[in-house]
Amino acid sequence: MTEHTHDRPSVDRILDILTVVLLSITAVITAWCGFEASKWGGEMSIAFSQASSARVQAASAESTAQAARQYDLTVYTEWVLAEADGRQELGQFIEDRFTPEFALAFDAWNAEDRASQGPFAMEEYVPPGAVEAEELNARADAKFDEALANNQRGDDYSLLTVLFALVLFFAALSQHQSAAWRRRTFLALSAAIAVVGFVILLTFPIKI
Repeated sequence: MTEHTHDRPSVDRILDILTVVLLSITAVITAWCGFEASKWGGEMSIAFSQASSARVQAASAESTAQAARQYDLTVYTEWVLAEADGRQELGQFIEDRFTPEFALAFDAWNAEDRASQGPFAMEEYVPPGAVEAEELNARADAKFDEALANNQRGDDYSLLTVLFALVLFFAALSQHQSAAWRRRTFLALSAAIAVVGFVILLTFPIKI
């Protein structure tokens, strides 16, 4: 009986040390998860801003392309009317005023004996701003997807913060148990959750 009583303080001391170590490590990891959640939240905001900026630029480029198409269509309509009336001199005059982009498609259309439905149907016709709009829209889509991914990463770190908060809760709860078996149970549960959380943490990307 005396030996058992003598061993009890030693066991309690070991449990106290383990609890303090677990609480200290978990507190640091919890702070780290909060930091990473904040960093990924910032990255999400930046990516959303870049996506929005690219979308605005794409809209501007599309507007430029649309204006170019409208101009080419207007000039081409006049050319069609001149051709229909047999006014070749006027037709040539109009051809000389084709934009470089439309002239390229017009020449390709003539080269294939006008088999297509018109120069606008030719793949050679690329009005100014069309390529830029496509590239900017692709960039906007990519940045939007990146923002969603960053948002999910931030959420993942936030969930880990909650998980490690449970570790702190059970570890602190174990210190207020009079029965040794209950103290060990809560401490073991706390340690198990901590291990699971740490393993999950190792799979997450890090942003410094």
